[in-house]
Amino acid sequence: MAQPSKFWDRLAERYAKQPVSDEAAFQRKLQITREHLKPDMKVLEFGCGTGTTAIAHAPHVAHIRAIDISPKMIEIAQAKADGGKLKNVSFECASIDEFDVPDRSFDAVLGLSILHLLENKDEAIAKVHKMLKPGGVFVTSTACLGDKMKFIKLIAPIGKFFGLMPHVAVFTSEDLVESMSDAGFAIDHRWKPEKSLAVFVVAKREALRRAAMSPAAASG
Repeated sequence: MAQPSKFWDRLAERYAKQPVSDEAAFQRKLQITREHLKPDMKVLEFGCGTGTTAIAHAPHVAHIRAIDISPKMIEIAQAKADGGKLKNVSFECASIDEFDVPDRSFDAVLGLSILHLLENKDEAIAKVHKMLKPGGVFVTSTACLGDKMKFIKLIAPIGKFFGLMPHVAVFTSEDLVESMSDAGFAIDHRWKPEKSLAVFVVAKREALRRAAMSPAAASG
């Protein structure tokens, strides 16, 4: 975790000052996400960066717990939350692979612009499925570089070796959806903004199904 965290620490201040590249798409993603949120929900966001999304959603839920591997990112996010006097969002330095909570801890999990930066997206997706309560939702916006930029697969290892790039995984949007389906998710919403490599997906952990029982079976 040390090397990736240092990479993002170096970028934190500049990252915090960058405007959203596509404000209309960002606002639509916020709106779609909020359609799946409720005031009593407990939410996790991993790879939260400087906290923009967590802070935006905080007024619509009971609590958001947000994590990131970069201490600098977390420091900036906490300062923003403190400045806005938000009491129902907490930030902490952690990676999704080391983050340990009981199964079915959250009503919703957000993983935005992060899955393609993980060593193993499938393990992360499976872990998110376990964290969610039945009926809970996983919201992700993921750069699927395999759709149009397969050459990144050749460049990324070199950039990573020299500390110029973080780890970048190359997969297609169909690969992403397949990984989520294999983990047990049902795709509720899928949208790709025009001219974007990022695919926005809302996936649901299906509610537990009780087997139909006759009165005699129930009593016996």
